[in-house]
Amino acid sequence: MVKGMTTTVQVSEKTLQMLNKLKEEMQAKSNDEVIKTLISERKKIPKSMFGSNLKLNSFSRKDEGEFHEL
Repeated sequence: MVKGMTTTVQVSEKTLQMLNKLKEEMQAKSNDEVIKTLISERKKIPKSMFGSNLKLNSFSRKDEGEFHEL
């Protein structure tokens, strides 16, 4: 189930057939999942962006305390 706002995207019948075939091959739950996977692979986007900016320094205990104030 997709969370958040959804929209309709118009595609040709041939494109829909290709999406459905890929969905089956990938054992994806939805065409949305297929499209996201294809985009991520194309853009080489990691599943987790944690630690992806090598220019940032690690947080210290003091930093962590400041960022998690109630």
